[in-house]
Amino acid sequence: MNFSKDFVFGTATSSYQIEGAHNEGGRSPSIWDVFCNTPGKVHEQHNGNIACDHYHRFEEDIQILKSLGVDAYRFSISWSRIFPYKGQYNPEGMAFYKNIAKRLREEGIMPAVTLYHWDLPVWAYEEGGWINRDIVQWFLDYAEVCFTELDGLVDSWITHNEPWCAGFLGYHQGVHAPGHTNLEEAVKAVHHILLSHGEAVKMLKNMFSSSTPIGITLNLSPIYAKTDSANDQLAANNADGYSNRWFLDPIFKGHYPADMMNLFSKYVHSYDFIKQGDLETISVPCDFFGINYYSRGIVEFSAANDFLHKAAYSDYEKTGMGWDIAPEEFKELIIRLRKEYTDLPIYITENGASYDDKVEEGKVHDTLRISYLEKHLQAVSDLNHLGMNIQGYFLWSLLDNFEWSFGYDKRFGIIYVDFETQDRIWKDSAHRYKSIIKQRETAVPLGS
Repeated sequence: MNFSKDFVFGTATSSYQIEGAHNEGGRSPSIWDVFCNTPGKVHEQHNGNIACDHYHRFEEDIQILKSLGVDAYRFSISWSRIFPYKGQYNPEGMAFYKNIAKRLREEGIMPAVTLYHWDLPVWAYEEGGWINRDIVQWFLDYAEVCFTELDGLVDSWITHNEPWCAGFLGYHQGVHAPGHTNLEEAVKAVHHILLSHGEAVKMLKNMFSSSTPIGITLNLSPIYAKTDSANDQLAANNADGYSNRWFLDPIFKGHYPADMMNLFSKYVHSYDFIKQGDLETISVPCDFFGINYYSRGIVEFSAANDFLHKAAYSDYEKTGMGWDIAPEEFKELIIRLRKEYTDLPIYITENGASYDDKVEEGKVHDTLRISYLEKHLQAVSDLNHLGMNIQGYFLWSLLDNFEWSFGYDKRFGIIYVDFETQDRIWKDSAHRYKSIIKQRETAVPLGS
């Protein structure tokens, strides 16, 4: 299948997962530094203190990007490098990102910059974090200096990466930093994240009169009921509301889904944190829509669960994360988004797979990852053939890195990282991706 010459191929990373240098360059701790040091939260108490040491090795990593032939590179900025303390701007932190953006541009690679990929400064958390509405202004202060210093060097802006993870995994399920288990807090956190998104979009367009495209990235999983029973259909509706509609509806329709507000109201005692004008701000028009897609969900009814659903058995082939490999459901998701939500240009801002990679005689033969990559790129090609206007694809991830609560136990990279030596080794998938980019085409291998 073919991709047009202006289709954007890229790879993606995030600051805490690759940078290391946790106490260098004026950086202060983020909530992930604290979470990692809390026993029982992260696999073997791994942390991002060194990670891929990208802070010191970014030149080497940019050369890998250049050799891959990517058009763009998506990376995120560490808020606590820019504002290590409340109201205290750190030019040294900004210089690091400025240098990266300039070097990418010099090598013909477009910088795609994410402002927030979960690493909230501890100072902001100690003042209430995303639960405190004041954080919207703190985020705007941060965004303003990023726009001021970087807008001329950046080809696109993403305000937030996966508010579902920052909000629901961080404040409701407790498996991500800050590790809270309080649904009312989670719903407030999500609201303030979305509000800060809208305010940042307005700032870039109005205060800066910038023509640089700006959008948001959501992680979306199409949800399927195990059976056609009324109970399982209800379970699927609620799971879809929790994972997808709670974010899609305010951004594209200017309201939260009423069925989920009712369901949440057992814990959310008042919705008065939603102020007049908030939803108009959240639904401010963007220039593109970023989607992170990894897998589908399949659920069945469970009366024991507050939201009446639980994961159901699936016989699909799985990745190393235990996630279903579901390229056809990916296509159904995009078609649904086009029908129900938006005609904005779509970028797949993350897609990839974790596998238990091993180095054999200096090589990594990750045939399962190549298959995953080819199937999903085939799906993108098919979708564009249907007129779905997907303008780019960012493979997750460039490097094996710190995989949040899984530590270094899960490898998503197309470049293998030896975390003892920091050696980078091209996996077979990196060579395959390079050839796809060069040829602008891919074919699903026989037998898949």
